[in-house]
Amino acid sequence: MRSIGLILSLLAIAFWFCLPEPLFDDPYSTVIEDRKGKLLGAKIAEDGQWRFPYRDTVPDKFAKSIVLFEDRYFFWHPGINPVSLFRAAIQNAKEGEIVSGGSTLSMQVIRLSRKGKPRTIREKMVEIVLALRLELRYSKDEILALYAAHAPFGGNVVGLEAAAWRYYGRPPDQLSWAEAATMAVLPNAPSLIYPGKNHQLLLNKRDRLLSDLFDEGLLTEIDLSLAISEPLPGKPMPINQAAPHLLSKLYAERKGALSRSTLDYNMQAEVSDIIGRHHKQLKQNEIHNAAALVLDVESGEILAWVGNVVSAGKDHGCDVDMVTAPRSTGSILKPILYASMLEDGLLLPNTLVPDIPTQFGGFNPVNFDKQYAGAVPAQKALYRSLNVPAVRMLQEYGVPRFYNKLIEVGMSTLSQPSDHYGLSLILGGAETTMFDLATMYGSFSRVLNHFYEYSGKYDVADFHKPIYLLKENDAPKQLTLADDGNLSASSIWFAYEAMRKVNRPEELAGWNAFASSGKIAWKTGTSFGFRDAWAVGTNPGYVVVVWAGNADGEGRPGLVGVSSAAPIMFDIFNILPGCGWFDPPKDEMSDVVVCRNSGYRAGMFCSETDTCQIPMQGLHTGSCPYHHQIHLDPSGAYRVSASCISPGQIVHVSWFVLPPVMEWYFRKQNPMYQPLPPFLPGCLENASNPMAFVYPVNTSKLFIPVNLNGEQEAIVLEIAHSDPDATVFWHLDQRFLGETNQNHQMEIQPEKGDHILTIVDNHGNSLNRKIEIISKDMASGGF
Repeated sequence: MRSIGLILSLLAIAFWFCLPEPLFDDPYSTVIEDRKGKLLGAKIAEDGQWRFPYRDTVPDKFAKSIVLFEDRYFFWHPGINPVSLFRAAIQNAKEGEIVSGGSTLSMQVIRLSRKGKPRTIREKMVEIVLALRLELRYSKDEILALYAAHAPFGGNVVGLEAAAWRYYGRPPDQLSWAEAATMAVLPNAPSLIYPGKNHQLLLNKRDRLLSDLFDEGLLTEIDLSLAISEPLPGKPMPINQAAPHLLSKLYAERKGALSRSTLDYNMQAEVSDIIGRHHKQLKQNEIHNAAALVLDVESGEILAWVGNVVSAGKDHGCDVDMVTAPRSTGSILKPILYASMLEDGLLLPNTLVPDIPTQFGGFNPVNFDKQYAGAVPAQKALYRSLNVPAVRMLQEYGVPRFYNKLIEVGMSTLSQPSDHYGLSLILGGAETTMFDLATMYGSFSRVLNHFYEYSGKYDVADFHKPIYLLKENDAPKQLTLADDGNLSASSIWFAYEAMRKVNRPEELAGWNAFASSGKIAWKTGTSFGFRDAWAVGTNPGYVVVVWAGNADGEGRPGLVGVSSAAPIMFDIFNILPGCGWFDPPKDEMSDVVVCRNSGYRAGMFCSETDTCQIPMQGLHTGSCPYHHQIHLDPSGAYRVSASCISPGQIVHVSWFVLPPVMEWYFRKQNPMYQPLPPFLPGCLENASNPMAFVYPVNTSKLFIPVNLNGEQEAIVLEIAHSDPDATVFWHLDQRFLGETNQNHQMEIQPEKGDHILTIVDNHGNSLNRKIEIISKDMASGGF
């Protein structure tokens, strides 16, 4: 008895552990769905089969059909059906060969998991034992789901989910009774019968099953008639690929998984169509790639991810996902610098910023139109996207400081230290991604949306939610902000107000059509060499990021953000619901008297002022540096001093005075600007110098330019003079070079080495500058 008990115990243990875990180790297709479960795309499994990942539920129509067709007593037997086995044994004996297996659905699940073992009596016994154990581990619904996920449906189609999409182009829970019946009979002999072959044999099997469903009371006569009239599917259809680049990303990160994304199928399709339409125009200029990302501000969820133009072809890099590809930023970061300087009390929205020829070492930034305004309000410099003011603003703010700010607000592509980028950081010297831009601007907009909810007491980190890509089965991307990385709601709001005024050139055809997009804060960018065109826009509801260019980095004339990317962005906003505009965060604002001319806080000599709202931090900014009290003679035509006229005759006047170089360019675009009156003869002893260098500005080393033929060319020197009628006399090493009027430029071709440059005007004012002429190769190594 003890031996029998031991044997039985060992058999029980063996029985309990005989079922493999997991039961199936097949590779699955990588599948992505939209937010409502609609298929966005799939990649075939590693073994070349279309096998979608296991689902724990089976649609009711298919469940009733497969049970009736394969195993009527499935919900009552323990895994095997002795009656079916006995009947199969008699049939096989009569035929002299195996014509029936008598297998239950549970036994078929075991056979599928054992990968086509030979149909022998020994194998049948193994299946019986494992089927009994299967019933102890899984519920009937789970066993049915295992069968539906791994049954063969003809060709390289495995599982109900893949079969429904391949044969009918929709999910299995949307199949009709005729379609569900077709799916139920296919696994019975998939190598013999599948859509596209043996049409009549398949049709007969399906119709018999439909008749059985009618006999069981599951179909009415009308249902049966309509079902039988439905045609069979043709050959397998290609799987829908609505988001191929996101699918490729998931294939690399989550191969073989089913991912429920936050994408909206209809919006994904509409954005793809918009990209496709614009691509037809862009490719006329050999611009082959474009991409777009749409973010829901409130939830942080991505609604559309169009990584590239699939129709561009592999020769033009259509497989490159431009949403995650780092590309040169161009001017797209300027609003963040503007907001950061507002935040730190370094400027006010209309503070004048120099827009003059500028040189920092070997770095000579120029504006896109190669013109200078002399001085521009900070917000105008932003919405006109002027490069020179931006570089000067960055120099004042500090490159390391701005570098850290960008990291803190979510820019993940700064792989080098700050001094590697230098001042070019603001003009495209660094790279970013569409994903990072959506992260940053989405967070900024969320701060404004929730300002009053938190009564102004908040941390940007509270609103810097992850950009959710996937729901439920994926951990969201987490981003961390440093404690000092905050941008206040007021700084963001003033930056957005400036971005609403972004310059819209009249020559861009159809620009007025963008008016229907509503209020949008937006910015464009163009990288050096016309390689990247950017546009980013936001309102309280959405952030839209667009990139256009060539994936291989080839530049094209005319590839600029305002004409290549902005029209795509506005077309996308036109399909989005209207969202109004952000409420101003007035609790973070203060009324202050501002100088109308300079945009600074009004000083004691500012004669024209306005009361404006500014960020609270702007109360720390300085007063106007450009208004001075000057002393005039009684006629008001000349400046004087107490040394040359009686103090009682002096008239004291407030005057707006820019430095000479700023004034030189400012006067060209501002005819109402009044230069300082000349000094009364004999009153020059206290006068400031009316001349200043335009080039060279703040360097003493100049290199000799060389043309394409290797020949040395002249160096062009330039000064600005506050008196438009002045005559300037040029000298180099005490040798007279010539004189100039109005436009004060002089060409020189000196020898290498040190020289003394002397400039004298007709009033006796002089400038002296020691310069060193060096060869071009000695001067290389700048930005």
